[in-house]
This record gives sequence, structure tokens and C-alpha cells, in this order.
Amino acid sequence: MTKMEFKRWLNPSELEAEYGFSKSSQAKMRMVSNSSKIPFSKIGNFIKYDRIAIDKWLEANQVQGGDL
Repeated sequence: MTKMEFKRWLNPSELEAEYGFSKSSQAKMRMVSNSSKIPFSKIGNFIKYDRIAIDKWLEANQVQGGDL
């Protein structure tokens, strides 16, 4: 994806295609009550993911070797 094609808000299918989180995993991560809760917005029945928030969330939940 080029900079001109950058799309900030992703739907569940787009998040799955770009980040590899299945839709069922996304649903589970939206419901957890700890630090692995994925950031999302819900407008009516529509779920949207902010690419910037997802990138920050991934960085914040990064595990270093030996930290497992």
C-alpha cells in the first residue's frame, strides 16, 4: 500500500488481511479485560479499528525473548 492509499480506519476484514488477526480472534480480543484488549471503535453495528492505535497497541504489548 502506498502512502497515497493509506487508510486509517479499518473494518474487521481489512484488519484480518493486513495484520493477520482472524475475525474470531478480534471478537475475543475486544471482550478481554486486560492489557491485550484490542483498541476499537463501535458506531452502531459497525466495528472500526484505528491503524495508528493498533500499531501503538502492538508496540505496547511486544514481548522480548525470554519474557515469555
